[in-house]
Amino acid sequence: MPPSPSVLVLYRLKPAVLADLAGRYRLLDSHASPLPLDSFLVATAADDDPPRAAVVPGSGVVRIDAAFLDAVPSLGCVVSVSAGLNHVDLPECARRGVAVANAAGIYSADVADYAVGLLVDVLRGVSAGDRFLRRRRHEFLQPLIGSRLCGKRVGIIGLGSIGSAIARRLEAFGCVISYHSRRQKHNVSYGYHATALDLAAGSDVLVVACALTAETRHVVDRAVLDALGSGGVLVNVARGANVDEAELVRALAEGRIAGAGLEVFDDEPNVPAQLLGMDNVVLTHHQAAFTPEAMTDLDRLVVGNLEAFFAGSPLLTPVLEVFD
Repeated sequence: MPPSPSVLVLYRLKPAVLADLAGRYRLLDSHASPLPLDSFLVATAADDDPPRAAVVPGSGVVRIDAAFLDAVPSLGCVVSVSAGLNHVDLPECARRGVAVANAAGIYSADVADYAVGLLVDVLRGVSAGDRFLRRRRHEFLQPLIGSRLCGKRVGIIGLGSIGSAIARRLEAFGCVISYHSRRQKHNVSYGYHATALDLAAGSDVLVVACALTAETRHVVDRAVLDALGSGGVLVNVARGANVDEAELVRALAEGRIAGAGLEVFDDEPNVPAQLLGMDNVVLTHHQAAFTPEAMTDLDRLVVGNLEAFFAGSPLLTPVLEVFD
């Protein structure tokens, strides 16, 4: 019987998933090794049966770039557990013939739900009202002045699977949807804007749902925030660096926009101190995607992509380029 192919595991998989994979593959699990990552990669590359596929964590933990691929030159496939791919050098992977799969679609519904929740909270002051009541239970609760969601003009930056799911949910609230992406999508009826600046100028709410690339880093800058205006609200469920965070803090502090709902930041898990005292800002850690249902779906997808790769079949979620 031929030996089982080796798989490099850099993401902490559930024990049941590890057990399932261990029945079919030889797992080189970094979490079971006392070696630091650099030394671990050197050891796996020198193994008699070096890994042909790798399961890697999402953005910010391990960067899949030329240095990584040099360290493990046997890899033919990288399976990322995130939808975003700013941690993967796709051109370099393509140049070396390394296939890439991501978690496309797994998190879309949950992130879209969360984005709508952030927006409702900012507009209606749910979290602010909760804090007020807890601090001042002995006082009469003055109603917080908010704004209705129905009828709002919502601009979405990035109309991929997550942005589209957000759009469908907000349509049900009676919102008017428009969007900006790298190219116009002819299968939707939403208004298209060629630039984020134009989109912001015609929106009451701006939702950031695009991939983080060189082109979308700080796609929301001072000019875009000023175009959104003093009555506008920003929601970011993409990546912190999609927004110029320093400019966002200034815009909120100066009243140049009305509020924000944020679950991603430039330097996670750190949050700019000024934001913490603002009742018109709703802040959570990067958690929108992580429901039990999504994690179960992710487990199946990781296993399915590995099975497809080793069977010589098309990957379930192949990545050819970064879509928005």
